[in-house]
Amino acid sequence: MEGLDLKQMTAMVKVIAEEKNLPEETVLDVIQMAIAAAWRKDNGDKDMDVRAVLNVNTGKADVFIARTVIEDGLAYNPSTEIPQSEAKKGAKVGDIVEEKVAVTGFGRVASQTAKQVVIQRLREAEREAVLNMYEDKIGTVVTGMILRVDKNIVRIDLGRTVGIMPRSEQIEGEYYTVGSRIKVYIKGIERSERSTGLLLSRGCPEFIEYLFRQEVPEIENGTVEIRGIAREAGRRTKIAVMSTVPGVDPVGTFVGGRGVRVQAVMNEIGDREKIDIVTWSDNASEYIREALSPAEISKVEISGKKAKIFVTEDQQSIAIGRQGQNVRLASKLTGYDLDIELAKAPEKKKKKNVEDSLLSALEDAEAETEETAE
Repeated sequence: MEGLDLKQMTAMVKVIAEEKNLPEETVLDVIQMAIAAAWRKDNGDKDMDVRAVLNVNTGKADVFIARTVIEDGLAYNPSTEIPQSEAKKGAKVGDIVEEKVAVTGFGRVASQTAKQVVIQRLREAEREAVLNMYEDKIGTVVTGMILRVDKNIVRIDLGRTVGIMPRSEQIEGEYYTVGSRIKVYIKGIERSERSTGLLLSRGCPEFIEYLFRQEVPEIENGTVEIRGIAREAGRRTKIAVMSTVPGVDPVGTFVGGRGVRVQAVMNEIGDREKIDIVTWSDNASEYIREALSPAEISKVEISGKKAKIFVTEDQQSIAIGRQGQNVRLASKLTGYDLDIELAKAPEKKKKKNVEDSLLSALEDAEAETEETAE
């Protein structure tokens, strides 16, 4: 940093800004952070709150050391605190005051520190700028190339950045091959103290909804709507749909002629995952019956957000589904806690014995004959 004149400093800011496609203000902030870190390395300690200001017109820099004003006579840490009597006039206890120090130059170690700070901060700023470009793409599906497959994370190259797809967002049983191209749903941007990254998904319900939107143009013109989706990726999805136009079959619209529309979605997610398309209803009982299809329901009793579902014995396993999957997804779809119970079999009327009926008929006939003879 030592010996940099105005032209060199200005050129550095502009060149880096152009190379990294970053605003000059961002690059200037990074260099000022580096100056503060280098000064602290040479003249202070890690506890100091130091900021630097670079004057691009003169090529000179100043650092400002912030300290908290405390009462006189108390033990204090000179790196972060200053007695009231030593602070600038008018400073009150608890105020934050700054001491200005001109930067004259740095030693070798401090210069190396500054260089590391610049590299690290620029990398972070560049990554943040790229991620901000994807803010408008959150909620859409893009195509990327699988870069690396770790134990629980698939890293996908989207061109300007690399996104991550954790196991919780993957389709169960789906095999990912490095170098292959794949469609992913941009779920959001995850920012934490350790890292910032683009969160991708193939296992979320929104991925299914987006795929259907590409196949069913009637959604865009408002003829049909998706009212709910419950999904266990790689196993089964239930999607509730409705029509806003009388006479239009919503289920048939989503299935398509000869199932072409739903098959296009299944081709993307894999044939292992089954898709149930059911008709949404504002009548809770009807909606629950639809959601539990293909099971045939005898009766539904609703109490609050709980519902008892009565089925015959031959429909019980269908209603529950393998490992409880059907009733579990139906519960997610409808928002009701569903309890499957066996319906009581109706009492059968006692049939008269055929022989008894014939005998009774003969007796009646004989009685009528005797009365006629008399």
